[in-house]
Amino acid sequence: MRNKKMRLLFVAVIILIAAGIYFNKMNQKKSSDEVIKEISPVTGSIKTIISCTGTVLPKNRLEVKPPVSGRVESILVREGDKVKEGQVLAWMSSTERAALLDAARAKGEEALKYWQETYKPISLPASIDGEVIVATTQPGQTVTVTDAVVVLSDQLIIRAQIDETDIGKIALNQKATVTLDAYSDTKIKSTVEHIYYESQTVNNVTVYLVDLIPEEIPSFFRSGMNASVDFITQDKENILTVPVEAVIKDGKGDFVLVKQPRGKEPVKRQVSLGISDDKNVEVLSGVSEKDAIVLKAKKYSLPTSSANGKNPFLPSRRR
Repeated sequence: MRNKKMRLLFVAVIILIAAGIYFNKMNQKKSSDEVIKEISPVTGSIKTIISCTGTVLPKNRLEVKPPVSGRVESILVREGDKVKEGQVLAWMSSTERAALLDAARAKGEEALKYWQETYKPISLPASIDGEVIVATTQPGQTVTVTDAVVVLSDQLIIRAQIDETDIGKIALNQKATVTLDAYSDTKIKSTVEHIYYESQTVNNVTVYLVDLIPEEIPSFFRSGMNASVDFITQDKENILTVPVEAVIKDGKGDFVLVKQPRGKEPVKRQVSLGISDDKNVEVLSGVSEKDAIVLKAKKYSLPTSSANGKNPFLPSRRR
């Protein structure tokens, strides 16, 4: 009888030891799967943006076309020149005048001068103040009433394409930053000047066009340049922020884990949040810079080889 009790006691001790080893391993595994960091809220800034593509275009593109068909006698401007309304951009001859001048030229200088004075050329004036963006027509070239001899622009702008899901976040006079693909190191501050009412479909996506006016037009601006546009939807400075991963969300609100003194377990403290970007979130109340916030995250590692030395990612081979 005594031997039987001894055997039962021995078995119970073995079971207790095994259970202790098991739970100890489980706790070690659990702790090794977690990474715990401590951070403090910091004063910083948060800026949220909407990014899209755009193109540099004239706000108003004016093609100066001849009133009659004929021949261009002279071009008085070059691309990039600033012009005033009423300024003569080019002179041309009608088809009849060009024929008379050609015939008079064969008769001599005196006959040519007579017809040049008698039959005046036609002027092509600028109808707006602006800049010459196209002036490729050459003297002596024949043109028709559909040909643009000179093209003017009153101002170069950036026309952006905004996805319909984001157009509600864009407003007049909103600030934006434009970066040209050809000059990626230069940031151009711009302002929303017009939001188009009618949508367009581009690559099966509904977009709205938005015109932006640069605060200063760089000298390297050219019509047709591609650009990247960042619309600033929210911008706050000198605010208290914490990393997004520090926030715990549940049905009762937003919380963070605050470290406790003397090695006690961290406690959940409710916080009120403001704006956020992909990395940080604004804290309106609940914690201060003096608090230490605990971040718990799972530690990820690549799978190791299996016990038999085989790669677990490779398919097994049938034998």
